[in-house]
Amino acid sequence: MRVFDQVMAERNLTRAAHNLSMTQPAVSNALNRLRDALGDKLVVRSGYGVEPTPRALALWPAVGDALRQLEGALSPGQFVASQANNTFVLAMADATAAELMPGLVEIIERDAPGVSMRVLPLTTRDPRKLLDEGAVDLAVGFFPAVLADLTAQSQAGKMAAFDHQRLYDGRYVCVMRREHPLALGPLTLERFCAAHHMLVSFSGRPYGFIDEALAALGQKRRIVLTVNQFFTAGRVVAQSDLLTVLPRHFVGTTGMASELAFRELPFEVPLVHVDSLWHHRQGQRSEHAWLRLAVLAAARKAFQGERE
Repeated sequence: MRVFDQVMAERNLTRAAHNLSMTQPAVSNALNRLRDALGDKLVVRSGYGVEPTPRALALWPAVGDALRQLEGALSPGQFVASQANNTFVLAMADATAAELMPGLVEIIERDAPGVSMRVLPLTTRDPRKLLDEGAVDLAVGFFPAVLADLTAQSQAGKMAAFDHQRLYDGRYVCVMRREHPLALGPLTLERFCAAHHMLVSFSGRPYGFIDEALAALGQKRRIVLTVNQFFTAGRVVAQSDLLTVLPRHFVGTTGMASELAFRELPFEVPLVHVDSLWHHRQGQRSEHAWLRLAVLAAARKAFQGERE
């Protein structure tokens, strides 16, 4: 089962063997025994690695959950931050990382000098696949559809595979360069819709929740440019007449705050709820509990700084 779990995680027999401190022939033999027991190929060669069969994909989450529970039960003790050398992988947008990582690095250097962090770019509003596959330990961001689905599962009496924790809330504002003609006075709906816009979209889809809100009012806007990074958005807006909509607390992290102005949106949109999201199987581990508390502490410090 451990061999199967590593092969599924790495999609490569050589890397799986290295992680397990085994030879590649030993990994192949173990995999062949599991194939015989289950009557399925489990993985097939593809390029420089392997690709799982549908049966393997269906089996992996249960195998992973069982192994994590066993590891937790057999662990010699609780996670001790000052003695740990874990590497944690987080997924978040560039602006979120800019807000949280300074505080998180401070916690690591003070309390856990042997711990390392890897931050991957968040390119989706639904990171459950990344968490399920073990590609990341924790995702941080705005996940309204995911949280709605988890709430619906809970209300239906189903056991959700994912947990979440609210880090902080914010509100959306319209951002523009400081000398923009619309930077003086209140921003009206008519002037907002008549302007040219830039959309920050992780998926690259040129239509977002702002456009949905406008459509409900019988309005629409002209999107000239779509980008997937908040830093890019800040620089482009500061040097053009495009408008963009960002969470208020992200304006400072663009690195262009002194060149930007923001105005309240002339229509109602929901608050930004920034959450951490993780797979339930990770939540049972003491090192993951430490990670979540560290991220929460960093978020509270960052958000307190924004409010002040």
